Amino acid sequence: MKYILLTIFKTKAICLSILCSLCMTSCAGQIEKNTTSLKFIPEQTKILAEKISIKAETLPEFRVNIHDEDEQGNQISGVIRTVFQDSKGNFWFGTQNGLCRKDQNELVYFDLKDALAQSVTVHVILEDNSGNIWIGFGGGIAKYDGAYFTVFHEKSILTNSSLWSMLMDSKGTLWVGTTQGVFTFDGKAFTPFEIPEGKVNPNFGVSTAKMIHSIIEDSKGNKWFATNGGAYRFDGEKLTNISAKDQSISNFVHQIIERKDGTFWISASNGLFHFNGKTFQNITENVLGKEVGVGCVFEDKTGTIWFSANKREIHHYNGKTFQKVQIKEGNFSPFPFQIYQDHQERLWFVGFKGAYRIENNNFININRNGPW
Repeated sequence: MKYILLTIFKTKAICLSILCSLCMTSCAGQIEKNTTSLKFIPEQTKILAEKISIKAETLPEFRVNIHDEDEQGNQISGVIRTVFQDSKGNFWFGTQNGLCRKDQNELVYFDLKDALAQSVTVHVILEDNSGNIWIGFGGGIAKYDGAYFTVFHEKSILTNSSLWSMLMDSKGTLWVGTTQGVFTFDGKAFTPFEIPEGKVNPNFGVSTAKMIHSIIEDSKGNKWFATNGGAYRFDGEKLTNISAKDQSISNFVHQIIERKDGTFWISASNGLFHFNGKTFQNITENVLGKEVGVGCVFEDKTGTIWFSANKREIHHYNGKTFQKVQIKEGNFSPFPFQIYQDHQERLWFVGFKGAYRIENNNFININRNGPW
């Protein structure tokens, strides 16, 4: 009798254990549906900024065409990936030649290196609430505190040209978009954030199934991801591909921005789309054609939408009419990676062939000598 009771007790205990295990697994699956416990611990190096700073006048001329012997304006760089003006008014440029800063006194380059001690291409620059400048480059991330760079290298995920986009969200979490997917960074470790794979875009030199082109946080705290598998939104619990059910928009999404009215503009390989929260509208189809790719997109402080199309064309849209910006004959034709508005409300276009501002509806090339 004792043996039977003991057997029954053990059987119930095992069943209860299995039931609890299944319950915990189910609950964990819901809570951590789009996350994983896997973490990557980076190597950290702290470098005094003065030790890696180089004054612009000591460097050779950066050229937009290495085969052209004519003077080309002494460019900030032949290729500029991003421009950013910090809270102190300094301009930062992420270039194919590394990091550059223009303050009130001078133009300085910082010789950041990747894990293999190679020069880097800087893709993203942003500022956190404490005034630290965060720099995302092909092989790592650096934080500048005004005196030192703290450089984070992680060989498994931050290699070569893997880093492509970054966001510092309202809670202070850094989201990192790479050619291998999304990771969050809390200052100590990188944690993968799972997003379904898309496809490789054959029209781009750098493209992978896990490519994350851009990340934003909207006014409600949702995170949006522009990927090679569509436009994704994460509300803190659920990840949704908001473009999956609409066949009009390409899966190759380049950038997402939120307008002041709470709607969204999404640039894709087949046009610029307006998303009102329910439906998509291709606003460039009747003007540029059905399959014209749109790259960077930006809303200025007046509410005008600026975007690049056919790689080198610049257009703006005021909500009613489109206008193509004409470029003076003989002027360099930029291929912009980013459109940006500074504190003085001037529009910048940076990309192949350097940096430009638009003034009087014409492009002005900004080189090492300005005009600032």
